[in-house]
Amino acid sequence: MSHARLRALLVFAGVAVAATASARRARAECVDTAPTGAERPKVEESFPAHGLSGYASTLHVVVTHGRGETVLSRGLELQRESDTARAIGAAGFSLPDQTASAKARLAVADVETAGGAASTQKRTTLDLPLLVLPKDPGRHVLTLPPLPIAISRANGDVVTICTKTHVLVVDDPTASTPHAVPKPNPPPRPQREEWVALERALEYGAIGVAIGILAFLVVRWWQRRPKFVPPPPPPRVPWEVALERLHEARHAGLLETQRFAEFFDRVNDAVRQYLGARFGFEGLESTTDEMLVALRRIPHFALSVSEVAVFLQHCDLVKFAHLIPTQEECERALGEAERVVRQTMPHAQDRARIEPEDVS
Repeated sequence: MSHARLRALLVFAGVAVAATASARRARAECVDTAPTGAERPKVEESFPAHGLSGYASTLHVVVTHGRGETVLSRGLELQRESDTARAIGAAGFSLPDQTASAKARLAVADVETAGGAASTQKRTTLDLPLLVLPKDPGRHVLTLPPLPIAISRANGDVVTICTKTHVLVVDDPTASTPHAVPKPNPPPRPQREEWVALERALEYGAIGVAIGILAFLVVRWWQRRPKFVPPPPPPRVPWEVALERLHEARHAGLLETQRFAEFFDRVNDAVRQYLGARFGFEGLESTTDEMLVALRRIPHFALSVSEVAVFLQHCDLVKFAHLIPTQEECERALGEAERVVRQTMPHAQDRARIEPEDVS
């Protein structure tokens, strides 16, 4: 017998021994459970005999069961910390990430019957990719332990069936390549990261700008709103203004300081302004002759126009002829001015009937 044939027999013998030992250990862990008298579902399964390290090998299981039964009723809940996952990892396999493309698939279909009659059975197909990850490089013989498959019945009972033990001969991906060399890394792929801080800053900035514009519009509207202006106070009657100005002239200290011309001027202006406001003409801008003409046109004037003419002409002499009056003349002129105002002001019973334009 040649050495090559002897080496091959030893490898296959080792595979058989490892498979037998692993099957015994796995069978002790996975136990079929079924209610008494229940028919065991029919299970057909396949698993490749050869694989490559680092690649996935798919366990294909087809379960034929009744219509009221559900295989894996809770769905494909592949927990990496379960006892089954630990047993698979100890055997040199690993469950791939179920969010990737190599994820488990579960499909249910009705069993086709001859003649088109309604079938009382269903067929559930389970494809479970398993990543082959031996601990050491080189050729290895891995044994996939039996995996439990739960089937729920219509009455609430749960039936557990175990898959068979499968032996997988694993080779390195470069085992058949002579003088294999490492391959370069794949080209980089662009990665985009969501910039959450910038998005939040832009959102808060937009909200702040909107609030600022709204506040500006509100303040601008508030400043331009129609504002309530209180009505002006009623105009004072001219005789009160005239008596007040004559009173101020008396107590201004002009006589004590012998500023007689200034005193005369203030008394003259008070009387002229009063007569103009009282009888409706411009008193301060009118000459003495113009004022006398206006006073003669007023019916029922309380004083003699000649008396008023003497007072106004005396004031003109002091103002324009630079006549220096005495203190006695100043006091007499103040008394005459007060008499002109008091004699021409309306009586108490007639004040309420005076129109505003008569006193303005």
